[in-house]
Amino acid sequence: MFISCASTKKAAYFNNLGDTTLTAIKADLEPVIQRNDILQINVGAMNPQEAAMYNLPNTYTPGTMPTANGNGLAVTAGPANPAAGYLVNQEGFIQFPVLGPIKAAGLTKKALTDTIRNQLADRKLLVEPVVTIRFLNYRVTVLGEVAHPTVVNVSSEKISILEALGMAGDITIYGKKENVLLIRDEEGVRTTRRLNLNDKAVLSSPYFFLKPNDIVYVEPTKSKVATTSKSNTLIPIILSALSLVVIVVDRLVTD
Repeated sequence: MFISCASTKKAAYFNNLGDTTLTAIKADLEPVIQRNDILQINVGAMNPQEAAMYNLPNTYTPGTMPTANGNGLAVTAGPANPAAGYLVNQEGFIQFPVLGPIKAAGLTKKALTDTIRNQLADRKLLVEPVVTIRFLNYRVTVLGEVAHPTVVNVSSEKISILEALGMAGDITIYGKKENVLLIRDEEGVRTTRRLNLNDKAVLSSPYFFLKPNDIVYVEPTKSKVATTSKSNTLIPIILSALSLVVIVVDRLVTD
């Protein structure tokens, strides 16, 4: 009887969403480059051979100190990392071949692309250079009451909170969909936001799409906490009772 009367509102997504058309999210989804980001930078030109030297990969291995070689690349000792790229150092710079240190932290990919392209053209190093930049460490973390807590690597550089939860196996029945915590570090500022996934308003929220290094935490419901607490309390009592029964039975059989 109690099960049949239970409400499914808190267990379902977007309870108040019907057939409708939602306004597109106008938030700027272009992530800002931060310290410790790893960037893949490719340079093209009319003469591919002249551009080749700017595409020499530098390797990054966590825990090693970068050193500059003769070409101005930040190279680290140790085995090559499959995600080789340009590490944004603690001062916010990358070491680019020939051009030397370039400020990257605080810029968008487009702004850094324009900076590198303009320097190559202004110094007449390349004719009509084409520069493309990608993040190699674009990832988000999903923790808490989900089927499979995980770190999601985002190759497309765009992911929504629903996609991230889907990759983590979705929220379990013991997770609070109405109070999902989003933790974001951006330009040295840490912000937290609570998102209600029961409400259609989240689809138009500026936090619907995640940014690099975002952390999504799903809080467990009180029933899950209570169940866990009761289990931890009851199991020792049950085991003790069973032990007592075994002892009593053994004594009776012996007598």
